[in-house]
Amino acid sequence: MVLLTRQNTIGTRRIFEGQIVNLRVDEIRHPDGHTLTREVVEHNGGVVVACQPAPGKVILIKQYRYTIDEELIELPAGRLEKGENPLLAAQRELIEETGYKAKDWQELPSMYSAPGFSTEVLYVFRATRVSFVGKSLDEDEETEVLIIPVEEAWQLVASGAIRDAKTMAVLALLRG
Repeated sequence: MVLLTRQNTIGTRRIFEGQIVNLRVDEIRHPDGHTLTREVVEHNGGVVVACQPAPGKVILIKQYRYTIDEELIELPAGRLEKGENPLLAAQRELIEETGYKAKDWQELPSMYSAPGFSTEVLYVFRATRVSFVGKSLDEDEETEVLIIPVEEAWQLVASGAIRDAKTMAVLALLRG
């Protein structure tokens, strides 16, 4: 098997630099001599919060997503600012999107959202011992908070009502 690593990169073109993502196109030399291109979406990463206000329960949010023009049921999540500590971002996002603040935090396994074309890493946390302090939504956000049993949430995955990949993956972790 031939591995194409960053060491094989012979050139990079920056196509777009935005507030959320950057896009670059890399030219790579294959060991047999031919060249190929890879399009890469650069992203600072994000956080996902599995907030459990009681054993066996989980907090989900309903939120409209402009990019797909649909309302989704998801775990609270958000984007990292450049250099931001993932735990601090998770704590911020939980309050912003749900109004809950947690005393106990546990880091769960992180995941790549789409490693075929994106550098985004999602840092996952479990939050427990929570109290309601009030939402602090961004100006373009509106969420409906749902507190349901983990098994009921998993049934929403099985029925197709939850289609968000990060939520599906983290709910599977919670089920053990």
